[in-house]
Amino acid sequence: MSDALDRSPTPGTAAPPRTGAVVPVLAFGGIVVSLMQTLVIPIVGQLPQYLNASAADAAWAITATLLAAAVATPVMGRLGDMYGKRRMLLVSMGMLVVGSVVAGLSDSLVPMIVGRALQGLSSGVIPLGISILRDELPAEKLGSATAMISASLGVGGALGLPIAALIADNFDWHMLFWISAGLGVVALVAVALLVPESKVRTGGRFDLPGSVGMAAGLICLLLAISKGGDWGWSSGTTLGLFAAAVVILVGWGFFELRTDQPLVDLRTTVRPQVLITNLASIAIGFAMFSMSLVIPQVLQLPEETGYGLGQSLLMAGLVMAPSGLVMMALAPVSALVSRAKGPKVTLMIGALIVAAGYGLNVVLMSEVWHFVLASCVIGAGIGFTYGAMPTLIMGAVPASETGAANALNTLMRSIGTSVASAVAGVVLAQMTTAFGAFALPSEDAFRTVLALGAGAALLGFVIAAFIPRRRGEAVEAAGAAPAVGAAKV
Repeated sequence: MSDALDRSPTPGTAAPPRTGAVVPVLAFGGIVVSLMQTLVIPIVGQLPQYLNASAADAAWAITATLLAAAVATPVMGRLGDMYGKRRMLLVSMGMLVVGSVVAGLSDSLVPMIVGRALQGLSSGVIPLGISILRDELPAEKLGSATAMISASLGVGGALGLPIAALIADNFDWHMLFWISAGLGVVALVAVALLVPESKVRTGGRFDLPGSVGMAAGLICLLLAISKGGDWGWSSGTTLGLFAAAVVILVGWGFFELRTDQPLVDLRTTVRPQVLITNLASIAIGFAMFSMSLVIPQVLQLPEETGYGLGQSLLMAGLVMAPSGLVMMALAPVSALVSRAKGPKVTLMIGALIVAAGYGLNVVLMSEVWHFVLASCVIGAGIGFTYGAMPTLIMGAVPASETGAANALNTLMRSIGTSVASAVAGVVLAQMTTAFGAFALPSEDAFRTVLALGAGAALLGFVIAAFIPRRRGEAVEAAGAAPAVGAAKV
């Protein structure tokens, strides 16, 4: 009887929220968002026909999502810190549902672009979810939970391709977006019912000029990167966008340093642990995306090329799918390594594993199982790195800035993937071989992109080596926030 009384909440205080469902709900939300980004891949080639548009115009259905995600991620992170992370998570999932419905109803270009842009606004789900974990979970559970949420991004991306190919082959293409809407509703309801609202908030005034400046600079930068191959890298449009990005972002930086409540606290971002982790994230983002640009293409090229394997898009998706499962399976291992040795070591180990996976793929490209093996090794390394990076960020910023800091780290990875797409596009367009009346990327071109992926992973390893070690780093990896300015060892 006395035990029961001891466990009851103190009169006048609320019972602590139940957090057992928080991790699976947030992981499911991350999977849904990454599925949304992948589901459209099987119909990219048919979009001009479906939307009665040119191929160049139809490509904006992809570009719009990229640009919207780049803008939304840091803004939603900051709004989450100010007004509540769960609230902004619900807004993000709502955007995904609305965007999916708009795209599902569209038969022309403009509503499709609008729908895809609205879907892109949901990309803040992962950093918001990780920030919620820091506020709600006990320290000993934070490391493994963070690794699990980070891995959900890879799981959704890996599983999305075979699921989307299966749907596209057997149903009307609109069904892809209706499924995305349905999953978004499930995630939205689950968050509303099972995820508590954090009491950790900064309050204050939203930095509207800073958000507009950052949005303008990022749009110019990513537009130049993503469309430079189509417009020409030396064209006036591409060079003008790069120049505008530099001018706008430099001006934005000066403004942010002089405002009392900035969108991004640049003084925090230049702390060595945050700055170097973000630089490593760009390299890791490049490395992560390189396999997605090579493996499906080589698998689907005709066997007559001498290096293509003549597989269907569905088979290509099935080959990639195990890598996502490996990411999820190794998330607890990543957390254990971070807890024992610190997240810096975990990040470096992950980068080396990614490089090893690409090295395998450079020499093993003749059988389907070669690509399964390589993608699983790369997936294992990505699982390690993606679990470590948020932990490093959270170990260097106060709890009130977790959302914005994690969002910026996610943005750095996105910039890496965008650069990977642009660089791979140049390599594959320049190194070609004749195949009948067509010019296809050569085998050496694909090996070059794989080698660049390995090089990016090794660069991430080198950058991560400069992350300063902190006292009690293993404790921080388990979830305890350090005192700001903790001494280096």
